[in-house]
Amino acid sequence: MKTEDDIIQLIKNDEWMMKILKAAQALNLPDCWVCAGFIRTKVWDTLQGNKLRSKLADIDVVYFDPDNILEEKEKEYEQILHTLIPEEPWSVKNQARMHVINGEEPYTSTIDAVSRFPETATSIAVKHSDGNDADIILASPWGVDDLLTMHIRATPSFIQKKELSNIYNERIHRKKWKDNWPMVEVHSLNPSR
Repeated sequence: MKTEDDIIQLIKNDEWMMKILKAAQALNLPDCWVCAGFIRTKVWDTLQGNKLRSKLADIDVVYFDPDNILEEKEKEYEQILHTLIPEEPWSVKNQARMHVINGEEPYTSTIDAVSRFPETATSIAVKHSDGNDADIILASPWGVDDLLTMHIRATPSFIQKKELSNIYNERIHRKKWKDNWPMVEVHSLNPSR
């Protein structure tokens, strides 16, 4: 696996992943994507040669709706997804409100928000192409090199803000990625910069 197209093909060939994308699409939310560990885990399991799918803490469905930023609405969407596929750990977040939680300027779109995720390998999202259930679109604001080479690096927003370095370092410690994927190379941030 060497390119973005290879990742797209990997997802398209995975019946479970396509089922998840179809469920997210059924919500009919604006600028809606499935992101982060949903994709990263599949790619790393494949690169590592894992025979079984690694367990996901959650399946992140993200969208952008500045007209309704109530957290309760996100919970309603999670309930709909639980009705469609009850066994999955759904998490739905409106990225039009997440800048407040993250202490940043308002985001302009879902992919703008995805670009502010802590790690480059996790800053990735996928969705069905509009009007085409068989085709998918992949968005990777920082490219796919770190994902495909199994490197954990901070995104520019976490590098540029000194106060975020501890959050990033705590996250990489808590996630214990090397336990599941020994080939992963983790790059810590120096908080004294």
